[in-house]
Amino acid sequence: MADTLTLFTSIGLSEQKAKETLKNEDLSSALRDAIVQAQRVHGASGLDKSMGTLLYNMASRLRDIKRLAFLADQISQRKITTELQLAAALDFVKSHPHDPLNQNEFESACGVGVSVTPEQIEDSVESIIKKHKEQLLTERYRFNMGLLMGEARGALKWADGKIIKNEVDMQVVHLLGPKTEADLEKKPKAQKIKSPEIEVKVKKEEVAINGEAKMESQSLMEQLRGEALKFHKPGENFKTEGYVVTPKTMDLLKKHLEITGGQIRTRFPPEPNGILHIGHAKAINFNFGYAKANNGLCFLRYDDTNPEKEEEKYFTAIKEMVEWLGYKPYEVTHASDNFQQLYDLAVDLIRRGHAYVCHQKGEELKGHNSPSSPWRERPAEESLVLFERMRKGLFAEGEATLRMKMVMEDGKLDPVAYRIKYTAHHRTGDTWCIYPTYDYTHCLCDSIENITHSLCTKEFQARRSSYFWLCNALDVYCPVQWEYGRLNLTYTVVSKRKIIKLVETGTVRDWDDPRLFTLTALRRRGFPPEAINNFCARVGVTVAQVTMEPHMLEACVRDVLNESAPRVMAVLEPLKITITNLPENFKTDVSVPNFPANEARGSHVVPFTHTVFIEQSDFREVMEKGYKRLTPEQPVGLRHAGYVITVQKVIKDPQGRVVEVEVSCCSSSEAPEKPKAFIHWVSQPLVCEVRLYERLFLHKNPEDPSEVPGGFLSDINPRSMQVINTAMVDNSVKGANALDKFQFERVGYFSVDPDSTVDKLVFNRTTTLKEDSGKI
Repeated sequence: MADTLTLFTSIGLSEQKAKETLKNEDLSSALRDAIVQAQRVHGASGLDKSMGTLLYNMASRLRDIKRLAFLADQISQRKITTELQLAAALDFVKSHPHDPLNQNEFESACGVGVSVTPEQIEDSVESIIKKHKEQLLTERYRFNMGLLMGEARGALKWADGKIIKNEVDMQVVHLLGPKTEADLEKKPKAQKIKSPEIEVKVKKEEVAINGEAKMESQSLMEQLRGEALKFHKPGENFKTEGYVVTPKTMDLLKKHLEITGGQIRTRFPPEPNGILHIGHAKAINFNFGYAKANNGLCFLRYDDTNPEKEEEKYFTAIKEMVEWLGYKPYEVTHASDNFQQLYDLAVDLIRRGHAYVCHQKGEELKGHNSPSSPWRERPAEESLVLFERMRKGLFAEGEATLRMKMVMEDGKLDPVAYRIKYTAHHRTGDTWCIYPTYDYTHCLCDSIENITHSLCTKEFQARRSSYFWLCNALDVYCPVQWEYGRLNLTYTVVSKRKIIKLVETGTVRDWDDPRLFTLTALRRRGFPPEAINNFCARVGVTVAQVTMEPHMLEACVRDVLNESAPRVMAVLEPLKITITNLPENFKTDVSVPNFPANEARGSHVVPFTHTVFIEQSDFREVMEKGYKRLTPEQPVGLRHAGYVITVQKVIKDPQGRVVEVEVSCCSSSEAPEKPKAFIHWVSQPLVCEVRLYERLFLHKNPEDPSEVPGGFLSDINPRSMQVINTAMVDNSVKGANALDKFQFERVGYFSVDPDSTVDKLVFNRTTTLKEDSGKI
């Protein structure tokens, strides 16, 4: 240790820096090797501080350790003499992982031997200042001098930055003269234009929730296209940080490119043991969207390696939801398609000495501090025999597993590759009684399908090293795993186990109960798929975990439905209105535009008769300040009808409740003055059932014990669903199909529920209108 400390200080490191370096085992080993290599050229005392700094920076930034000796030689031979050249050298070796390196190409890329004279620097800076002379004379020292430096560095790539800066400073002073008092005054701040308060609140909330700037101005395709995400290009996997290059990597990548033609390939790999939820919508948009935005293709691959929990209804529902969101898989595949190939690869892994059969029990393997297996060094031949016995069903469940010899990033030792399950598989039947785990299956299926970008949520980052390790241990093509942040919503739960609890306790009806945030539930509630995709685009492709509030999603829903849902009139709590100055058999047709803002998009006809129904809340017997609708003293207009009604008589039941109002009417043109409000109404309506939904849970985070000590089941909102059996809707909706969407004027957006029958329609409220809830 003392010798190494002396070695590090000999190249100019301070004692404190040298001691800090020794704490990092990988760095200290690399630096020690680099110094020893350099000393072979210059001798023990021939390394100066500038050379030592370059060696230290090279050792700390180099990822491919096999290039260390080569770069140390370039530094010790004074071919690499600046930080700029070192950065170029590191980029070059990263993009050229295969041997041999072309020395001429390397020197050209790194500016080796390039000499920039003081005269060249002076001439270049002079021409740049001449270009900006007019603006410099106007703005003087308030001009952005960084612009001059940037252009000079671009023109003189290998020149010393300090010399360039000195030359820029000198020529600027020569042009402008010394700074005056006016130059030293602070630049006045530009006047801020105040945004409306509501916009400011939204921006603050987005920053607080997401922790990073949003990309709302960009569509999802714009966010995913081309260079936007800084992902590697197909076939350039080795340029990715942390990617492991082996002697066979370049040949495998070459074969991969021959198969894919350089086309991007992604996959969406759900487990078919539950229904997809809003978080999966982001994954679907990211995987399918990234492929679509870059003219690639995306597989829908079912990770069907756990036969105990998989059901056919989940397979069907998953594909249905992917297609509902507007994506068509290039191919639908299953992990089980590869069971034989995965088994053969496991046999090969054992032969190579990277896996062994273990008899530790399940409880012994739990957690990150499990004891090392006493069977870890079992001979490969013995493990091959035992693995074959596992396949033939000669062990009981839990009696043996196949484990891989590796340590995962989170510290978990030797993850399980195969376990025994005597459960028939929905596709392979009883052919197999051993099934591969996610840690074993996932990367190999990606490799088999020649996936270029394996996109997964952030919690799988701890599995990235095992992903690379397994592909390389078997010498198969290794894709690149990229992680992104999960999408979560407040006021809900999405865990399969918890949703099953909600169903079993009768809190919700099923997986598609409109109060849940599964995709089938959102569809049933009336959320358009475009709105969900727009929401994912608004959230953006973030690395950090994102937690959003439901109202952000509802805002996207309103944006879509405002343009797509035709308007109809409906009354949720009807109050009978009898028009006394019209004959009892009076009937006329009223044309109602489907989209009042654009009447060219069509209309529908509703009857207007002697009896109409309005909302109970649109009438008050006693006038109140600010109330603009119908009262005995205040007439009101009827939307689209062209009539104004005035109260003549209020009729009540024995309990004193208003049950009918008799009115007189006149045309709007004959009314003495324009009414303060126009209300919706129905006549000869259809009686329907309406279901109004609120948040299922009372607290933002129902799974958080600090917020809800009694558990999520104790946090149910008793008013999460209100059923109105006597609502009325105009008869233009007769014959509407399940999931058809409408805007009930002045009420909200509604969707036809599948429970509807020929005799009675059922509507789910999708969301309220974008109105101030305090408005009366």
